[in-house]
Amino acid sequence: MHGPVTEVLQFIDLNASSIIFLFIVGFIGGLVSGFIGSGGAFVLTPGMMSLGVPGTVAVASNMCHKFPKALVGAIKRHKYGQVDIKLGLIMGIFAEAGVQIGIMVQRHILEKFGQAGSNLYVSFIFVMVLVIVGSFVMRDAILIKKSTATSPTGSPLARRLQQIELWPMITCKTANLRISMWFLVPVALATGMLAATIAVGGFIGVPGLMYIIGATSIVASATELVIAFVMGLGGTLIWAYYGTVDIRLVMIILAGSLFGVQLGAIGTTYVKDYMIKYVMALIMLIVAVSRFFAMPKYLNELHLTSFTDGSVSLMTQLSFGVMCFALLTGATIILVNLFKARSYERVAAARG
Repeated sequence: MHGPVTEVLQFIDLNASSIIFLFIVGFIGGLVSGFIGSGGAFVLTPGMMSLGVPGTVAVASNMCHKFPKALVGAIKRHKYGQVDIKLGLIMGIFAEAGVQIGIMVQRHILEKFGQAGSNLYVSFIFVMVLVIVGSFVMRDAILIKKSTATSPTGSPLARRLQQIELWPMITCKTANLRISMWFLVPVALATGMLAATIAVGGFIGVPGLMYIIGATSIVASATELVIAFVMGLGGTLIWAYYGTVDIRLVMIILAGSLFGVQLGAIGTTYVKDYMIKYVMALIMLIVAVSRFFAMPKYLNELHLTSFTDGSVSLMTQLSFGVMCFALLTGATIILVNLFKARSYERVAAARG
């Protein structure tokens, strides 16, 4: 049943430099995950693919490492009172249905178009979603910063939806909202489908929780970790059945990300609301550029274009360089803000 997939997939050879790179990618992915609650997969999946890991293996391995890391992040942020467990579990259950659909789509593409087709599909979806969501979140962050106000409780759309009485109604105390379950379902399904297809459910999950359901960015980013845990556990079992999980990648990335997720979660208690959106958007847009430069290689392999080998090599190297820049940028912004805020806190405590 799972022969066609395992025949076309090849696990990469690991050496010292690739192990170190994966550990760093894991650390920064964890840092981003704890900070914005998106699972950090939009850093991890392209990071693995930049080393030559097949798209399906990168997605499956990413999903496998995600659920223990999401659990750690969710527990950490629950201590700060940021997680709405009820909302996260309800959405997680429906998101799991989306995961099943996403895996079916991914397997169909892999079996019909091979590894190059799968890589192109993952990269194309990445670029499209990163640009759309990243631009929207960046615009929102800039508007909030200019208004020198915190994010309102829900967008105008969310406030309208919360006024619609459509049974069953769900009351979420931590998120401070009451909304029909039928408005949670499409957001959850889309989150699951995207998570299984490119291992990034937070792209839909976090903005969906903020702009459609009406949670603040702090609660949305924290609650999405609960959703990521539920999705990751179920999705891992299915991907493992099809033989697409590389446990070596999982362990290396998990080792790095468990350190990062702790720092990222702590950072959310020190920064302003708009900064979380700003960091999320900036990393998204830089990673989109990285994946865009990776696409010509896959297009050539599918004989859809005829770029020269030199051009493909240059663009592949450029893709890797931009990916590294995205990692450094995200880590720097988060850590600088964390240390700056903590130093202010110490000064204030000393004066007090």
